[in-house]
Amino acid sequence: MLIDKCVILMKMICERDIMMSKGVNRDMPAEQTKQLCVLTREKLRNAKEQLENFLNYNSVHELMEENSSDPDTEKYICEFLSDLRHLVVVCELGYEKISLVLRRATFSEDFANKVLGEIVHSCVYGFYYPRNEVYEEDGRYSYTAQDAIRFREATPSSLQQLVFSLSKIFEYLRDELEYYETDYFTHIRLQTVQQK
Repeated sequence: MLIDKCVILMKMICERDIMMSKGVNRDMPAEQTKQLCVLTREKLRNAKEQLENFLNYNSVHELMEENSSDPDTEKYICEFLSDLRHLVVVCELGYEKISLVLRRATFSEDFANKVLGEIVHSCVYGFYYPRNEVYEEDGRYSYTAQDAIRFREATPSSLQQLVFSLSKIFEYLRDELEYYETDYFTHIRLQTVQQK
């Protein structure tokens, strides 16, 4: 019984992959994918502007004055700013790529899907999993009225406000692009296996 279900599931996946390789995508029409690209570009532009504005007009010393003069706090703030600089770079790259998708004379759904998948894995994951682990998302607070971000140490309020503002953008992107977290890359892997 279980084997029969697995065989049926594999056939469905193969049929879907064959249809997608021929340009037929039952999951999402091209116009819907294009609209998703437009929304993604606007959200990335907003995140990028907030990050650039914060990084251009705030220094470690100003942030230290907000909190304390503890040397450990200075190290934490430096790590935090490093993570934000990394995030602004991946958001800028994602913004440029999605803009390229939308600028092309003919909209390429395959290219759009690839770029949206890259945005999930670089920008969205870059926000939720910072390199220095200066904050993390507490799943117990997800989808509630409370902020789900928990900071590793006492954090200056301006940094907290920035992260909470960005969390709304990236939560929206994560929800809208959830297909690209797993399904799209599963499709790519299956396509690679079929070609061999």
